[in-house]
Amino acid sequence: MDLYLLDWVNFLLRWAHVIVAIAWIGSSFYFVFLDASLVEPTDAELKEKGVGGELWAVHGGGFYNPHKYLGAPRKLPEHLHWFYWESYSTFLTGFALFTVLYLFQANTFLIDPRVHAWTAGPAIACALAFLVVFWLAYDAICRLFDQGSQAAAGALVAALVAFASWLACDLFAGRAAFVLVGGMMAATMSANVFFWIIPGQRKVIAQMKAGEAVDPAHGRRAKQRSVHNTYFTLPVLAAMLSNHYAFLHGAEGNWIVLVIVMAAGALIRTSFVARHRARVLGKRVPWEYAGVGCALLAGLGVWLAPKAEAPAAGVPAAPSFAQVQAIVKERCSLCHNAQLANKGVRLDAPDQILAHATQMYQQAVVLKAMPLNNATRITDAERGVIRQWYEAGAHPG
Repeated sequence: MDLYLLDWVNFLLRWAHVIVAIAWIGSSFYFVFLDASLVEPTDAELKEKGVGGELWAVHGGGFYNPHKYLGAPRKLPEHLHWFYWESYSTFLTGFALFTVLYLFQANTFLIDPRVHAWTAGPAIACALAFLVVFWLAYDAICRLFDQGSQAAAGALVAALVAFASWLACDLFAGRAAFVLVGGMMAATMSANVFFWIIPGQRKVIAQMKAGEAVDPAHGRRAKQRSVHNTYFTLPVLAAMLSNHYAFLHGAEGNWIVLVIVMAAGALIRTSFVARHRARVLGKRVPWEYAGVGCALLAGLGVWLAPKAEAPAAGVPAAPSFAQVQAIVKERCSLCHNAQLANKGVRLDAPDQILAHATQMYQQAVVLKAMPLNNATRITDAERGVIRQWYEAGAHPG
């Protein structure tokens, strides 16, 4: 019953997290598009009101004409919509999900003794420190380059992400490391909203209401953080989705895999952001950024492709089913049985082993994703037995 309730909590938190993340990313992508697609108004009345850009759009059978003011409107409207709960809700649901799955079950999902042998307490503390320390280091870079080269700031942030990826993969189970890196970047995105973007907007409004000149520093800093959030988005999504794909987080040199995937996402996003403005200016869209990103993914696919392995030493040419069943009973059926059929897979009876032979071969032999974090200590020789039995036809005899 406890496992059943935990699965319900996991499902509901994951569902809520995806819903609010879609709302946040959707509004973020829309405003990036809007900001890059605005054209100077031709209406003298709009210019008189201080409108610096407008867009005509059609959607759902209706026509829309959003305006952007140069600085701020001369008179604030009575009702002003704020975009921040999407960000905060994404962080809160994501952190709760990470707690339930990785922190609450640290010995199973967070720790892999083959990577780093330590106990749950220090591992949990270190995982939480990743969220805080990365934000502090990132924030220091942004403050340092507040009015300096944003390209240099971006390069330092990229180097910081790469270092954090290496360290996470050197300390935690690959699956947890990838999610942790995505989580620390997502937490930083939300922190940008909480500590800089929204407070800056509140200060601007307060200055306007007091009849004071608006300090342009607030807009400049909010813009810096918003741009970073935009380029973080696809790398974060890639890191989060990677936990479903053992060929990524379980690869040798997995931190390099993570950095390449995230770099590809950032490059692809660069092309789409540039596309919006290029269309307005009548210029060529710089698709070469997306091209490089796709080339990185294609190269990664070739690199990670499963390699043919020589038969393990000392293993008969055609292992018997009894040998395979003995290995499965010791290494696999602890989590795949009538009482605990993880992923709907049972491996506690001969007919079940035969029915799931392909899945077992792919997950335990080709990808080496199972057992999770090799909790049952299956050996390469045992994987070799399963490989040869399967490749010989997976016979029950």
